[in-house]
Amino acid sequence: MNERIIELENIAPKEFWGAHDSHLESIKKYYPKLKIVARGTTLKAFGEEEILDEFETRFRRLMTHFSRFNQIDDNVIMRVIEGDAQQTGVMDSKDEILVHGLGGKLIKAMTPNQQKLVEYVRKNDMVFAVGPAGTGKTYTGVALAVKALKEKQVKRIILTRPAVEAGENLGFLPGDMKEKLDPYMQPLYDALRDMIPPQTLEDYILKGIIQIAPLAFMRGRTLDNAFVILDEAQNTTHSQMKMFLTRMGKNAKFIITGDPGQVDLPRRTISGLKEALLVLKDVDGIGIIYLDDKDIVRHRLVKKIIDAYKSIENQD
Repeated sequence: MNERIIELENIAPKEFWGAHDSHLESIKKYYPKLKIVARGTTLKAFGEEEILDEFETRFRRLMTHFSRFNQIDDNVIMRVIEGDAQQTGVMDSKDEILVHGLGGKLIKAMTPNQQKLVEYVRKNDMVFAVGPAGTGKTYTGVALAVKALKEKQVKRIILTRPAVEAGENLGFLPGDMKEKLDPYMQPLYDALRDMIPPQTLEDYILKGIIQIAPLAFMRGRTLDNAFVILDEAQNTTHSQMKMFLTRMGKNAKFIITGDPGQVDLPRRTISGLKEALLVLKDVDGIGIIYLDDKDIVRHRLVKKIIDAYKSIENQD
């Protein structure tokens, strides 16, 4: 009897096989002449060579679908196994879906400026996305990074931000280094958890495919084949920003996000973001997109709060 072994690559087996192996049982129904056994990330199929060839082609297509959309169900299994390759193709339209998040959530640009950010990243290797809180700068950036990783345009995602203001002084916090850093990296974790299944995300982090680290950890590195996001860049100093920007290696995409209105640096310290926007504004290959109040996608009160504070600041 012929045997075929297929490994689930970067796919969480529990979510792929389904509760009580329900998805696996659905797949088996289409191939009654094969003996199909799954254990962990390994699937073994036994039977005639011709049937095994067809099964492997369809099964790998199902894996591709799961990797792209983060979910399968009985309807998907039926379409993939009974249909043709075009039925699982990627959407390509003006209303472009960046990532299929968990629970079928469609993650895409929600405003014209967010769409412009997507286009700028497509055209440029380095993009500055600047705007107030809630405009989707970081979230859209992370979605673009996950999309690039899923489509194998890059080999890793690196997310960084200045920890505890610009000085990154973590010594007073309790716990080990990871415990100290996690609260300051939480917005990045939150975005990733919307887009990547929990077990897969944990595996990516353990393998270094996704790295989340404070800005100080970037020193001395060359970041090749990576999609890199510097978040909260308004809290970088001149030397930190210059250090980060010069980490760029081959086949790399850099997004720098920040809100110049929320600088936490000591007084009389120049924000590395504000300086970079002036110094690099005419450099070819660098895109700069300014998001504004119209791009706020959080609770409707966030826009009102920002407007209220603006009116006070303008009076000063």
